Amino acid sequence: MRRGERIYYVKDFVQSIPLLPPKKIFEELENLGYRGQVKARRAVSLAAYRHVKRLKLLHTKKVPRSELPPRPNSILMGPTGCGKTYLIELLFGEIFKLPFVIVDMTKFTESGYVGDDVVNILVQLVYAANESIDIAECGVVVLDEFDKIAGAYSSARFAGQGTTKDVSGYGVQRELLKILEGTDIQIPLDFGFSSRGPRALISTRDISFFAVGAFSGIRSLFEKSGMGFLQSLERDEENGAIAYKISEEEADDISRFHLFGFLPELIARFNRIVPFSPLDNETLKEIFLLKVQKYKKEFEEEGFQLHVDPRIADFIIKEAINRQTGARGLDVLISKYLEEIAFEIFGKGDEGEVILTVSSGKISHIIKRRA
Repeated sequence: MRRGERIYYVKDFVQSIPLLPPKKIFEELENLGYRGQVKARRAVSLAAYRHVKRLKLLHTKKVPRSELPPRPNSILMGPTGCGKTYLIELLFGEIFKLPFVIVDMTKFTESGYVGDDVVNILVQLVYAANESIDIAECGVVVLDEFDKIAGAYSSARFAGQGTTKDVSGYGVQRELLKILEGTDIQIPLDFGFSSRGPRALISTRDISFFAVGAFSGIRSLFEKSGMGFLQSLERDEENGAIAYKISEEEADDISRFHLFGFLPELIARFNRIVPFSPLDNETLKEIFLLKVQKYKKEFEEEGFQLHVDPRIADFIIKEAINRQTGARGLDVLISKYLEEIAFEIFGKGDEGEVILTVSSGKISHIIKRRA
């Protein structure tokens, strides 16, 4: 494809992306089943709008890159199972349908060491764009478990013990700097994962980055140190050890992130830190009911009406909280109780009812087949 053809191809792609107002994006997330996190949802909806608007200014209105607003790079900080990555999946996978990747940062090491090379993040993005580098340059990268790359020599580590070379802490952060600063990066031309062979250039100037992490060490760190930053961390005993809340003002104090083992210049590449709160019981119940509706439809397709005792919601939510999995664990727990039933009745052409009840701390079921 010649250069002129590539320009028109990207322009047509960007024109096809819907530009919804942030408020409409927020509402669409609700329609898709996202619950809770009102403030965080607003902030990330606005970031998604800004990403798309920036692409349209660049590719359809030909605004010089020097006059464009900055990329909406954001850090999403909150406890496990509170909907951080799910929000990104809905935004860019369902609403905008942009190429995006969610990469687990725990597997990366500094270049030259055993482990995945940070540059392969961009290779994965090109795969997500059907191997089109030009379309990948319009995409989104989610750096999941971002808190796990805190430098090993910091007293504020979030997970694991460092090595003497710290190739998976500060080393990875230095590698990330090259990508986040907005430049041309060489990747394998055949989109393989070998360092040899022909290379191609991909620009990261218009790719938006979301760094996602639980930052679960925040509370214990500052409780021990007695430092002023984040001293107003709210504890939610009902939601267990994973639950913590921080204010937007505290989250925005990026100058303190070096205490966590992060390079200041890396954190400076993010212009917004969005705090997510632990999900309360009411929100978890809403999510549970939405998931149950999907299972009911599946059972209906097999000829059975699924009836769930309302008390089961509280039972499963309590178990999810005890396991410290939040909303993420609801599906696991629901499917655990339904798998045996599904194995027994699915695919036989029977009809009837399945009734789930709870008593004496256990969930039981009754299957009523129609004659």
